[in-house]
Amino acid sequence: MFNELFGFISSGNIAGIPTIIVMIIPFILGLIVGFFIKKFFKIIIFVGIAAIVVSYLGFFTINLSTLKDIADSYGAEVIHYGTILMSILPIGVGFIAGLVLGFLFG
Repeated sequence: MFNELFGFISSGNIAGIPTIIVMIIPFILGLIVGFFIKKFFKIIIFVGIAAIVVSYLGFFTINLSTLKDIADSYGAEVIHYGTILMSILPIGVGFIAGLVLGFLFG
């Protein structure tokens, strides 16, 4: 079974593109996304703390019921498309592995 799998990966093609390239592209995209998430993490934390402070001082209000309504209306759609994206197993696993490695070593 493994010989057939490795044979398909090394000699097969998907739409004219070698299979190994199709499997590597999501991994590289995951590395890039993980790298940028780590780099922008400090900025995201700063913006979140600034939003909390500005909200506490009363410059604007965070209406939790509005946020809940937005999450209720768009949450199912986000989960649906995320499931479709991750359902392609080799692409999903490659992306997740690249994301984790990019975040850890980026």
